[in-house]
Amino acid sequence: MSSLSALSATTDQFPVRVLGGPTALFEYGGLRFLTDPTFDGPGDYPSAGPTLTKTAPSLAGPADLGPVDVVLLSHDEHPDNLDHSGRALLSDVPLTLTTPSGAQRLGEKAKGLADWETVELRRPDGGTVTVTGVPAIHGPGEREEIEPITGQVVGFVLTGDGLPTVYVSGDNASLDVVKEIAERFPTIDTALLFAGAPRFPMLYDGGLLVLDSTQATEATRLLNPRRVVPVHYDSWAHFTEGHESLATAFSAAGLADRLDWGRPA
Repeated sequence: MSSLSALSATTDQFPVRVLGGPTALFEYGGLRFLTDPTFDGPGDYPSAGPTLTKTAPSLAGPADLGPVDVVLLSHDEHPDNLDHSGRALLSDVPLTLTTPSGAQRLGEKAKGLADWETVELRRPDGGTVTVTGVPAIHGPGEREEIEPITGQVVGFVLTGDGLPTVYVSGDNASLDVVKEIAERFPTIDTALLFAGAPRFPMLYDGGLLVLDSTQATEATRLLNPRRVVPVHYDSWAHFTEGHESLATAFSAAGLADRLDWGRPA
């Protein structure tokens, strides 16, 4: 049995393996989920916009993962969420859930989820896991202003009979969005929060593209999860706040006991 399979049929916590950047692996309802796969070594990713620079390798490679049933891909357009190795991995995964526009680009193994759209996944032991696409805004402003510049993004909520409720935020910078999700899903057990306070001077006057550490604590208050697993705060040069900033912010907010940094790779 996989070392990630210690998931009880109650709301007990299940292990999350944090691999660096936005990439985490967890088993839920007997299915193995991988978030935003990034496995390339350090280097630059030039683009028509800002150059992204990866500063550290992943803690594991695709060959170390074992079988993956579903990729939860917040968006496919930026290499800090889907790099070359991660993109190659998708061909070996039965299903990638992502944005509606991303599914069109990625092909037949990808399914796009609009806001509040659901997909039912069959569990190996019977029953289903429901994955709901939830809103995310990749920048400081209204969605219709942000998406033409930094693209469409989706978050995910996972539910199932006898299972904890899990929120995977994706690259979201909006606390209003978090509030809306908390209203629809009032009992969240585990939140995988993308943070890191990424910024570029040429985008939105240096405004936040994803939550900073203080906003991550505010999102935690809104969601009230038993556990927060931070991701998307290391391994890339444009992440301006890391482990120490998150730990300090959660301690100052009296929420340090919610933090789970993920099982070592």
